[in-house]
Amino acid sequence: MTEILDLATLKKIIGPIKLGSGQERNANSFLLGLNTFGFQCGLNRYHRLAHFLGQSIVESGGFRYDRELWGPTPAQVRYDVRQDLGNTPEADGDGFDFRGRGPFQITGRANYREFTVWARRLDPAAPDFQADPDAVNRDPWEGLGPLWYWSTRSMNVPADAGDTLAVTKRINGGYNHFTERQLWTDKAQLVLLGYARTDIRGFQRVAGLAADGEIGPNTRAAMHKALVAMPPILPPQAAALPWLPAWLQKFLTRLRG
Repeated sequence: MTEILDLATLKKIIGPIKLGSGQERNANSFLLGLNTFGFQCGLNRYHRLAHFLGQSIVESGGFRYDRELWGPTPAQVRYDVRQDLGNTPEADGDGFDFRGRGPFQITGRANYREFTVWARRLDPAAPDFQADPDAVNRDPWEGLGPLWYWSTRSMNVPADAGDTLAVTKRINGGYNHFTERQLWTDKAQLVLLGYARTDIRGFQRVAGLAADGEIGPNTRAAMHKALVAMPPILPPQAAALPWLPAWLQKFLTRLRG
């Protein structure tokens, strides 16, 4: 099967994953979504995939968490009245009910409702996530949630420009944990280019840069350019995947034109 990313490569980026752990289950759910619908979203281009991974790793704590850790913190208490998230003041409990879930931490009643509409275009039998928020964390929806967000927010545009700051703004709404997001994007880029996640000097030497082991603007630009130059991963042939659900077969067939 042609895959955009496998678990072994993901481990090269994030480090060891304990067999049978919740982290492994979350990672596999993420990969299921990416490898079945990521082609449709343009994530079979390596430079886009690096940004997608960098953001996903931070949002999910390296796939350790599939839902928002709840305090509640002062910010979480205010979720109940966050009308920009579709939560209503008269519906006490909206903040907790529609807390972040999935690799991209889908948050707020409006986003759960929007995800339902999108998912039902793929499969009319998809759950009503507004009525059953926990269904976001069931396969295949857990892995498809970040693809919904990535595609509907046109995330390929800043990723094509190599603009981690803009990617972060569109996903986070601000720049929380930006340094971490940049760090993990850098690691993903190195691994996708065929280096160890810490082998900055190795890439710099091949790219003709000063091998100082620091990732600055020139090294980042060179990594982005090298990834853009790599040919895209070709989608699989639907006929070779008889075990997939019918609705996923339909999408893979459509990808073939």
